[in-house]
Amino acid sequence: MQQSAVPELAHAHPQPIHWAGTATAVAGVIALCSLVQPGPATAAQATPATGAPAPARTTAAPPVTEGVAFPLQCGPVKALVAKKATGDLDGDGNPETIAVVHCDSAMGTPPDGLYVLTRNPDGTGSRVVATLVDPKDRLTVTDLAVGARTVTATLLGYSSDDVPSCCPDVKTPAQWQWKGNAFIRSTPTASHSV
Repeated sequence: MQQSAVPELAHAHPQPIHWAGTATAVAGVIALCSLVQPGPATAAQATPATGAPAPARTTAAPPVTEGVAFPLQCGPVKALVAKKATGDLDGDGNPETIAVVHCDSAMGTPPDGLYVLTRNPDGTGSRVVATLVDPKDRLTVTDLAVGARTVTATLLGYSSDDVPSCCPDVKTPAQWQWKGNAFIRSTPTASHSV
C-alpha cells in the first residue's frame, strides 16, 4: 500500500468542537435569513400590445352585505347570505360583491338568489344592482367564484315539479360577464343530470 504524500487532514477526524462550530454557523445563517426578508410584492399588469391602457386597479373596499335589502320574500324568517365573493366585474377600479342569499328556513332547501352588490354613491352601505339568479327559479347556487371579470357558479335544479326539493337532479355550470350595460349569462358546458 502506498502512503499518501499529503499529511492527514485535521478535519478528517471530526471532534465534538467541530460539530458545535458547524451547528453554530448554521443557526447563525438561519437567524440572519429570518431577519432579512424581501419587500412586498408589487405586481403590475403590463399594457396590452394594442396600446390600450391596462385595467384600473381596485383600491376601494368591497361592498358589504350587512344591511342590504335583498329582493327576496322570506316571510317571518330573515335572508341569509350563504356565500359571497368579490371582484371588479365592470373594470371601473371598484370591486363588486356577489352574494348567494336564501331565506333562513329551518326545514327544506330554500332556493338561492345570486345578487351583485355595489357601494352606494355616497359611500355608505351597499345596494343590489343586478340579480343573476332569481329565487323563483328554484335553483341552488354552488361553486361560486369570481375571476377575470366573470362570475362562475354551478346551479342545481330540478327536471320537473315532481322532483322533491331535497334532491335536485339537474346540474348546470353557468357564467356571467359584464357586457356594455348588463350581465350576460352563458353556459360553458352542457348541463347534465346529477
